[in-house]
Amino acid sequence: MKRILGTALMAAGLAAASPAFALNICVEGAYPPFSETAADGSIVGFDIDIANALCAEIGETCELVKVDWDGIIPALLEKKCDAIVASMSSTEQRKQVIDFTDKYYSVPNHFVAAEGAGFVDTPEGMAGKVVGVQRGTIHQSYLEAVYPDTELRLYGTQDEAVLDLSAGRVDAVMADELAITEGFLATPAGAGFALFGEAHSDPAYHGPGAAIGVRKEDTELRDRLSAAIHALRDSGSYDTIQGKYFDIDIYGD
Repeated sequence: MKRILGTALMAAGLAAASPAFALNICVEGAYPPFSETAADGSIVGFDIDIANALCAEIGETCELVKVDWDGIIPALLEKKCDAIVASMSSTEQRKQVIDFTDKYYSVPNHFVAAEGAGFVDTPEGMAGKVVGVQRGTIHQSYLEAVYPDTELRLYGTQDEAVLDLSAGRVDAVMADELAITEGFLATPAGAGFALFGEAHSDPAYHGPGAAIGVRKEDTELRDRLSAAIHALRDSGSYDTIQGKYFDIDIYGD
């Protein structure tokens, strides 16, 4: 009896030493359909559903922390959150500052402009054109390097960029292809606009895909979240979530 009691007490002590805790997850809330702020103030979208599913998979609760894109990596480093789930590409440049899980989706990038604009999506074809892009994104880095003669107009959110496209204040916008097609072209505001040119996906600038950002020292959390991503894929939960937003498998190869 004493041995059984001692074993039970030891198990209880181990459980107490490793309690479940709430993970603060930085999200943007301004990148539909991945993350957007609903009329009632709640944050919804693919990223949000994935974040909640991953927390459930690893047995933790999530607290969403809405942060502007410009400040989302500083918020992680300042420990205002424990992870970033905001369609952030795991590029080598960002890996100098933070770490990433395995990818949770991967889609190409594209230009969008008014239908019939006749633009050619080469560096020469876009020379002198004004292109709107969200500040601090892979799209900014890519355009600055590959399209040096294109004038960039930088915005705090993707929504602001497409609003200026609609108003004719920029010639085109570059963004994640699904953010354009589902978050803009599929809405009334997207009438009269269309993708043009080819999809852009250069590993040197775009990385392998969108992943979850964590602090470099949080290797255990990184690995738990990576394992949870694959578990959601294996269980079919990932397909259920993405089916709410997309008609294709956005995970990629």
